[in-house]
Amino acid sequence: MEKDKKRLHIHVSGEVQGVFYRESTRQEAEDRGLSGWVRNLPDGRVEAVFEGEPQRLEEMVSWCRRGPRQASVEAVETAEEEARGEAGFRVL
Repeated sequence: MEKDKKRLHIHVSGEVQGVFYRESTRQEAEDRGLSGWVRNLPDGRVEAVFEGEPQRLEEMVSWCRRGPRQASVEAVETAEEEARGEAGFRVL
């Protein structure tokens, strides 16, 4: 695993389900060369994990604060974790 890779675990709240948030997240993450996953939670939030270069992670979090056009993001909580070597990006 590359030393400069970081991992972020995020939770996004607001109107983020049923607005193509997960699929848009996958596309944005892949465009930035990030790996990880995204899924809906029963409480209405979206949860995601991103691994990659720190600059790309910052860009991704900035995008998550806006989301796709149809979304209305209220908050994004982030936690840094130890990289685990995720491969590819999946919608769960």
